Amino acid sequence: MEYMVSMRQADLRKVDLNLLVALDALLEEKNVTRAGDRLGMSQPAASRALARLRRLFADPLLVDGPGGYVLSARAEDLRPALRGTIAGIGELLEPDPFDPAAATGKIRLLMPDLQAATIVPPLLARMAKEAPSLDVDIAAPGTTGIEALENDEADAMVGLLDEAPAGIRRRRLYDEELLTLMRAGHPAAARKLTLDRFLALEHVVVAVPGLGPPPVDQALARLGRKRRVKLRVPNFFAAVEIAVRSDLVMTLPSSLARTAADMRRFASARPPLDLGRFTMSLAWHARHQESPRHVWLRKAIVDAAATMAFNAPRGPARRGRPSGG
Repeated sequence: MEYMVSMRQADLRKVDLNLLVALDALLEEKNVTRAGDRLGMSQPAASRALARLRRLFADPLLVDGPGGYVLSARAEDLRPALRGTIAGIGELLEPDPFDPAAATGKIRLLMPDLQAATIVPPLLARMAKEAPSLDVDIAAPGTTGIEALENDEADAMVGLLDEAPAGIRRRRLYDEELLTLMRAGHPAAARKLTLDRFLALEHVVVAVPGLGPPPVDQALARLGRKRRVKLRVPNFFAAVEIAVRSDLVMTLPSSLARTAADMRRFASARPPLDLGRFTMSLAWHARHQESPRHVWLRKAIVDAAATMAFNAPRGPARRGRPSGG
């Protein structure tokens, strides 16, 4: 049995699939000239194709009959399977269709909580219209986001990506800057936020494991200054809810700062430090580059990012992280 399978595989490697198309035309037309016309081949070329097919199948396939050729018994048996095979090959070579309206399953995204808060609402609104049966799973990228893309454990990732390793594609979504946020009615909100006033305030900081000191502390260290960090918390939403109920201030990415300020619970100010701008990117694995499903997903994410009010024209951006300061 193993020998027979091996022989069949070896024979298959020698088969020109175009011969199957020629066979279908010859069996349908039962005439070499008409089959050649149908295939765009000359009569001699169609005759050569028939000769090759006869050798391949060890059967005449077309035999003389009253008024022309008729199908051999083997050819009659081949016709149903032949049509199914040609149709199957055609489907195999067709681009993978994707209809968002009929799509089901899950989209797996990696992004920090603050990007989820700003990008996901417009993304969900689009999905409700175009792909209502798709679900979304979102997880924080942590330090293994690239590995998750490589292992096909996530469809895409939103975050800081200064360099993309081989096999990872990326594109810019927007440039992020840092703003200082304080509760509406905070005593410091009525005056210009100078460096001395900034340092006199008590701060809440989002501690992101593995990313080192926040940009604010790095900038202050270059000036030989230091602020009072009253509280460290693990995520942005905890920091926001604490800041709105206290006199603690926080410096965080403008996307979330402006979203919170729009709630009329906060006042925002530019920090009195040169903190630069940070480019947020969309990353995915090259294996999905031409996948219609993934092309639709990437466009939906890019469009969702473009709808955000903070999305300003592109300006100089620096490397680093827009983590809570």
